[in-house]
Amino acid sequence: MFYICVLSIVKLKSIKRMLISQSTGKFLKRKNKISIGSEEIDLTIPIVMGIVNVTPDSFYDGGKMNDENVLLASVEEMVKNGVTVLDIGGVSTKPGSQMVSTKTELERLLPAVYAIRKNFPDIPISIDTFRSWVAVRIMDEIGPVIVNDVSGGSLDTKMFETIGRLKVPYILSHIQGTPATMQENPQYEDIIKEIGSYFSERVKRLTKFGVEDIIIDPGFGFGKNLDHNYELLNRLDSFKVFQLPVMVGLSRKSMIWKALEITPETALNGTTVANTLALMGGADILRVHDVKEAVEVIKIFCEIKATIKI
Repeated sequence: MFYICVLSIVKLKSIKRMLISQSTGKFLKRKNKISIGSEEIDLTIPIVMGIVNVTPDSFYDGGKMNDENVLLASVEEMVKNGVTVLDIGGVSTKPGSQMVSTKTELERLLPAVYAIRKNFPDIPISIDTFRSWVAVRIMDEIGPVIVNDVSGGSLDTKMFETIGRLKVPYILSHIQGTPATMQENPQYEDIIKEIGSYFSERVKRLTKFGVEDIIIDPGFGFGKNLDHNYELLNRLDSFKVFQLPVMVGLSRKSMIWKALEITPETALNGTTVANTLALMGGADILRVHDVKEAVEVIKIFCEIKATIKI
């Protein structure tokens, strides 16, 4: 058991201490591989998903990847530092963001995925989209990808059946509301119970459509206030009951920089701390802007885990 005192600077009223338990052995063996076409990704050891935003307005790196040379240099650095999957997004889903058209999304995505696939053909690609038609179009162009849907199927009623037909991995994220409204006044009676019910219902539906590779993402910052996010991080191991891989996206988010009274640009150290706690809680995939630091976190975590006798 790990008891971690939260520093006063974090200013969390509802959490006096964090309790992260190593309870993996209490559950049946979890699914630890996902298939993308003929290729497999092994999740026995946690992996890093690198964020590639080709948007002008993302909260941290908006506009930085619009130049192809900058994009490829950034991806090359991620690959050198040990990234396993690249997550490419063409629509900002930061709080209060407004949706762009499918045409605009594809105009941003297609040049990026072409360039990345041409220059880094062996790196698996994830497409960050809530539109089934965008997923279909990308796969028509470059082949199988992971689909990372921040809406959990709520913004496109055809998403689940489309993923079932395409036979590709799907990241099922929790969200309360939409990106435009999700942070207005999120409310929960029991956040773990409610998110668990959300996952249970949607996993059942996905399974009925024949989706075999499901990754769950509790959606930090997507319809959660500061206290909600830290309670979720504290109790992340609750989702082990689904026996599915868990992805977390904590990188430079407001739950970190607001708690520390800093900025996204200076939130790397806080991100590293949060990712460490997420790994202790059972995370299998760290979705990050900063690959090198996340890979190092995983290496240290694995050294600690190797000493645990079950």
